[in-house]
Amino acid sequence: MGKRRRATTARTNTNIAVIGGVAAVVVLGAGAGAFALFGGGEDGGGSGSSASSDDKPHVKTGPLSTTEVRTASREFLTAWAAGKLSRAAAHTDDAKTAEAALTSFPKDAHLGALKVTPGKLSDGGTGGRTAKAPFTVATTVAYKGRSKPLSYGSELTVVRNAEDGKPLVKWASSVLHPELRDGDRLVTGASGTPPIKAVDRDGAELTAAKYPSLGTVLDGLREKFGKKAGGTPGIETRVIRKDSKAAKSGKGDAKALPDKTLLTLAKGTPGTLHTTLSAKAQSAAERSVAKRQRASVVVLKPSTGEILAAANSRPSGFNTAFQGSIAPGSTMKIVTSSLLIEKKLAGIDKKHPCPKYVTYGGWKFQNDDKFEIKDGTFRASFARSCNTAFISQAEKLKNDDLTRQAQDVFGLGRGNWSIGVPSFDGAVPVQSDAQMAASLIGQGAVRMNPLNMASVVATAETGTFRQPYLVSPDLDDRKLATASRKLSPATVKQLRDLMHYTAVAGTAVKPMSGLGSDMGAKTGSAEVDGQKKPNGWFTAWRGDLASAAVVQEGGHGGDSAGPIVREMLLAGG
Repeated sequence: MGKRRRATTARTNTNIAVIGGVAAVVVLGAGAGAFALFGGGEDGGGSGSSASSDDKPHVKTGPLSTTEVRTASREFLTAWAAGKLSRAAAHTDDAKTAEAALTSFPKDAHLGALKVTPGKLSDGGTGGRTAKAPFTVATTVAYKGRSKPLSYGSELTVVRNAEDGKPLVKWASSVLHPELRDGDRLVTGASGTPPIKAVDRDGAELTAAKYPSLGTVLDGLREKFGKKAGGTPGIETRVIRKDSKAAKSGKGDAKALPDKTLLTLAKGTPGTLHTTLSAKAQSAAERSVAKRQRASVVVLKPSTGEILAAANSRPSGFNTAFQGSIAPGSTMKIVTSSLLIEKKLAGIDKKHPCPKYVTYGGWKFQNDDKFEIKDGTFRASFARSCNTAFISQAEKLKNDDLTRQAQDVFGLGRGNWSIGVPSFDGAVPVQSDAQMAASLIGQGAVRMNPLNMASVVATAETGTFRQPYLVSPDLDDRKLATASRKLSPATVKQLRDLMHYTAVAGTAVKPMSGLGSDMGAKTGSAEVDGQKKPNGWFTAWRGDLASAAVVQEGGHGGDSAGPIVREMLLAGG
């Protein structure tokens, strides 16, 4: 781990209006939450403006009051429900964008009557410069004789206008529906892309209900391969992403999300899509990450690059396993070690410095607990994860050496992986001075995710980068990414020995105990500003399995991420 120096009687009032040709209902006073938003005896003010003793207006500043948040929310929701979309939009901080979105929303999604019920302001919802006001929407989707109910919760963020101090709704597409990001649309109609029946390598069906972490993955696979899988489209209400082209490409993109089905009015016929995933391994991955907070893991086959499983503790959220961009800490020392060995700046049993401190580029680097190894070898430094053993070699390296090693040998950072769904393939930018030195121990601007680090350990074990993938490239004739060169057999032997020694006598002993002789590992911890504990990393191989995991704010990698990887290596493929 690198270091540096407000009760009242509820009442219900119902206003009915027309929005875009459909009836709309807003329920006022539906319980404490609704009263808090629309009642309470306020005079409808709270605009945030006030006058001085000489009647000269001044701009109100400071935290939002509860009254201001209630009033701003009421004005927006009431105008929206009344079909006065221009007025509703005027209560936002982006009237033009808001009015266009409010107008197109019910038309595109084919929505019937809208029932809007405000929620209760949370205790922490006010008192700052922004505040949240939740509400729910219930409606009916109707399309060509078919209809189904649709309900969901959303929320407003109220902000203070810097120019006049007035509280306004901060416009975002998520106000309309929480699944919408800016630029996305909610559309009802023929789905365009047929549904898929994804199956694992042995033919077992894979569903998001059984394997929650695969939800976004299955959406992405449908987006890219639905037409090729041979199914027929249904009628659905779907979130159409602004960046759906990137998702359909299945190439490296750290932010792209696939289109998502929210409601099915008429089922299509799914086509069968064969994947490289293993139901057995996926089950193990789901169980393992579910025991922890903010954990992600990937396991793959080094001999082929086939992805066997991927899981996240927060399965409905961002897919950190494939798209995360996090400093990998000392697991990056695998890549750095290959560089030092090739440049003859380190040898497994050669003497190698591991002092308490090393200063480079104006930064003072130290080891965890300030340990040192006197008269030690590179093997000992790697096994103990000695930071200074790597930082000490920075002066002998060019600024782009690590970047080129990561790209040319490990296939990282080129933005050209095509695994079948959106992914991020790592970043090792060229840096100088202290940042370059920090990169050597997986800090600085180096960014990875479990997919990347599972690939790193696979490449180190075999000597050859094989791009990870979920669906065979034979299905769509896509070209997988390659690296320009392989590691020499001598370098591979030293890397394997270093990782094996770490697993039997170093920082990875406990997670790797009893896993046989054909295995090796590397621990990692990466400090993050604002976190009390570092992110814990662990990556390892066993036979023809390679796995990597991260537990954000987990602390030491061997203790937090290590047990996850161990379970994956025991589960097999």
